[in-house]
Amino acid sequence: MPLHLLDRLDEALALTPSPAHAAEVGDVKAALAGARRAYDAGKLAAVVGGLPDLLASAQHAAERTGTPSSLVLLAACYDVATGALNKIGRRPASRITADRSSASSARSGSVAAMAASARALGIVLRHEGRPEIAERVTLQAAGRLEAAGLRTTVKAAVYVRMLCTCGYNAAQAGDRDRALELIGEAERVSRISRGGDGVSPQVTLYRVSVHWALGDAGTALHAGRGLRPEQFPTPERRGRLHTDLARAWWMWGKPEQTAHALLAAGQEAPSEVRDRPAIRAIAGELVARHPRVAGVGQLAAVLDRG
Repeated sequence: MPLHLLDRLDEALALTPSPAHAAEVGDVKAALAGARRAYDAGKLAAVVGGLPDLLASAQHAAERTGTPSSLVLLAACYDVATGALNKIGRRPASRITADRSSASSARSGSVAAMAASARALGIVLRHEGRPEIAERVTLQAAGRLEAAGLRTTVKAAVYVRMLCTCGYNAAQAGDRDRALELIGEAERVSRISRGGDGVSPQVTLYRVSVHWALGDAGTALHAGRGLRPEQFPTPERRGRLHTDLARAWWMWGKPEQTAHALLAAGQEAPSEVRDRPAIRAIAGELVARHPRVAGVGQLAAVLDRG
């Protein structure tokens, strides 16, 4: 990740710049959609590079109009920022954006927006090494969302994602029973929301992560045995599929399978390997310890290009 992009973003978070032009809400929506497309494509440098202007435009639009919808939009922009910053390991900056999202969504009064903000904050807290409070924050928001009713597909999908995140947080905290209960509930709600058409592959991928976090690599790989890249609609999600499997293979002491999974991730979304500190650390250790294993030489080249 180019340092000048990170420096510019840090400056923008410290002192919100004036937008490049007077942005209307429609302009902000279009820019947010572009940022989401770049994120889904695994183009994190493009996301980070565009954040100062996106956040400035969203902030000024919200200040000018003061409507609940503009505040929901502002929170969503900060959520995208939090997701990208979490990916690249910029923890202090991601905490700033998560807090600003929470404040904006609370002012909007939208339960769905508050749930999305809480989920982003929970992920930040987990990465800060505070999985217990992360679980509490996310569960509280999930409860509010459920109480408000899951009458739309969007709200049901957000609720399922909240349950998945809660399950992963619980697993990171070492609470095995709670983690399995929550991911099981996410699977149940997913089946219902999909009209009985099985569990969403996204939820199954979270089960892989839950078992990995609980230290059970074999069960994680077994849970993911039926997952295929074509089930995931974006390069970022396909890359995440491969990195999650790579973590389980690495935990199980299988360097060749780990290398192949990381190479597959790099083919889908290079930033998933090069820019995520935890994944880059696995790749670096693999290169250092197993240089003669099939695929490791190619993996070293992927890291060098970063």
